[in-house]
Amino acid sequence: MSTEKISLDIHKILTLLPHRYPILLVDRVLDLEPHRSIKALKNVSFNEPYFMGHFPNRPVMPGVLILEALAQTAALLAFSEEPHDPVSTLYLFVGIDNARFKRVVEPGDQLILKATFERHMRGIWKFRARAEVDGMVAAEADLICTVRRTVGNGQQDAGLR
Repeated sequence: MSTEKISLDIHKILTLLPHRYPILLVDRVLDLEPHRSIKALKNVSFNEPYFMGHFPNRPVMPGVLILEALAQTAALLAFSEEPHDPVSTLYLFVGIDNARFKRVVEPGDQLILKATFERHMRGIWKFRARAEVDGMVAAEADLICTVRRTVGNGQQDAGLR
């Protein structure tokens, strides 16, 4: 296993993740050590559609979207080792444990997304994830995810692990 560190631009991210605007929440991978850790970036812009209603007088990035950004980051880490086709696979949450929100994330912030591989067993991946702004923890959680193949009409193939 190589310890070479890798970075990925948005074009490579788009080949690895099925997400698109407005739910693609990773702009760049700054540092990727396959099967170990990843550090990614989300530039939080006032133009994000959720800020219109969350909240009109004080825009705050919803915590669930911070968790989604962390899950997408973890998916990029998982896909650094596992071959997959983003058109025919779904990367799904199985669980979120120990989620904590420590700081609001506002327009103009750069969200640094970090995930560390914990374990992979029987199709279930576990990651320790953390989101930071200016070196301060904004959110952290243990993420449990799985990959499922989709069949022709987008339904899950329940038998794949």
